[in-house]
Amino acid sequence: MAAHWILLVLLLYFGVLMLIGYVTGKQADSYDFFVARRQSPWYVVAFGMIGASLSGVTFISVPGWVGTAAFSYFQMVLGYLAGYAVIAFVLLPLYYRLNLISIYTYLKERIGKHAYKTGAAFFLLSRTVGAAFRLYLVAMVLHVGIFQHWGASFGLTTFISLLLIWLYTARGGIKTIVWTDTLQTIFMLLAVVFTIWFIKDDLGWSWSQMSEHLAQDPRSQVFFWDDWKDKKFFWKQFISGAFIAIVMTGLDQDMMQKNLSCRTLRDAQKNMITFSWILVPVNWLFLTLGLLLYAYAEGHGIGLPAKSDMLYPTLAFNHFPWIAGLFFFVGIIAAAYSSADSALTALTTSFCIDILGFEQIKDKKKQERLRRWVHVGITFLLWLVIMIFHRLNDESVINAIFTAAGYTYGPLLGMYAFGLLTQRRAIDRWVPWVACLAPCITWVIAQNSERWFNGYRFGYELLLINGLLCFVGMWAASRRAGV
Repeated sequence: MAAHWILLVLLLYFGVLMLIGYVTGKQADSYDFFVARRQSPWYVVAFGMIGASLSGVTFISVPGWVGTAAFSYFQMVLGYLAGYAVIAFVLLPLYYRLNLISIYTYLKERIGKHAYKTGAAFFLLSRTVGAAFRLYLVAMVLHVGIFQHWGASFGLTTFISLLLIWLYTARGGIKTIVWTDTLQTIFMLLAVVFTIWFIKDDLGWSWSQMSEHLAQDPRSQVFFWDDWKDKKFFWKQFISGAFIAIVMTGLDQDMMQKNLSCRTLRDAQKNMITFSWILVPVNWLFLTLGLLLYAYAEGHGIGLPAKSDMLYPTLAFNHFPWIAGLFFFVGIIAAAYSSADSALTALTTSFCIDILGFEQIKDKKKQERLRRWVHVGITFLLWLVIMIFHRLNDESVINAIFTAAGYTYGPLLGMYAFGLLTQRRAIDRWVPWVACLAPCITWVIAQNSERWFNGYRFGYELLLINGLLCFVGMWAASRRAGV
């Protein structure tokens, strides 16, 4: 597919997003930007969250991951269901009862100012790294598909990608994103379904023949029960999935900001439960797509790219007919930006409220001016982190995201667990030290686990170790209530 046609599609696509941003951003103020005045329809939020949760990482990395990890990722997806239930029936009632805009305000009320600032800081670190990883993928695809043909650098490609997001989210924030994410989820799912249909027809299979091939392929294995030391072992994946859902959704301002824009707690809970059950078959679709991509490459004698993340883009741009390449391009843009736009808004929200004390500023014009400058600053920060990651990345991006989450979200898990499960009073000034020490000890354990624990290799359950260490540290630096 020619680069100028891809660019035209990109401009048309963002023209639609800009139109939505203009309509929803009319006369929008900071309250609209942060929580859309709590007027978002729950079913719109639920559908849009599919795209925001999956992102470009799922779109590219999960299909490529099938080659080495089979369908083991689905074990984590099943664990997500347990995690989302905790969010719906434990965390959301708490957030609505306290009428929160930033969910980290809970830490201030339960533990103290230092815990509050520490929790917000870890979110800002976590989401900045996660959003940069996700945007790295789409910038890489845009660079290969369009901008490198005109001699543009990867840095310029990334800058243009971020500028487009900034333009349509600058005024409406979450009020805009609730609707743009819905549109982008539709495009993403259409792209996946069309690609599956195209490969099936290209290989000359009926639907039943395709199902038979998938079932016989050893890469379609879902459950791994035999080796408890293996990263793919079921219980390691399932339990890790549950806690990853809790921390990367329930303790994440980005994902919770959409839930908090619903009219009532009941609406937010309906949104979360509906979203979680839709997510299961959608993830199965992506795994199925991955197996079909490998079958297509093998059937046509196409050599596999060095990085599994590039399997889908390589086939779409270089081997699929132009219509299939077009669907891929629209799908990856939709998947990546539905996650990135909300991340940019959530980072802006958290920095304004949690770090700058935005609500204490009474002058509305000063509030708006400050929010806009923070929005610009966060955009530049994401560009900088993406450029650093571009220099360093040497592994599957989805693996990098979950590994990073184990270190950066662990302290949040420990702090919230301490607040919710105990009545003890933490010594607030010690919380930042405990929260920083826990991931450092976790890293040491991970580096030496095979030598210390008879060959055991930690996977994503490092998140649990990290959270437990933070919890224990806070318990040690606490006293009984009333003392």
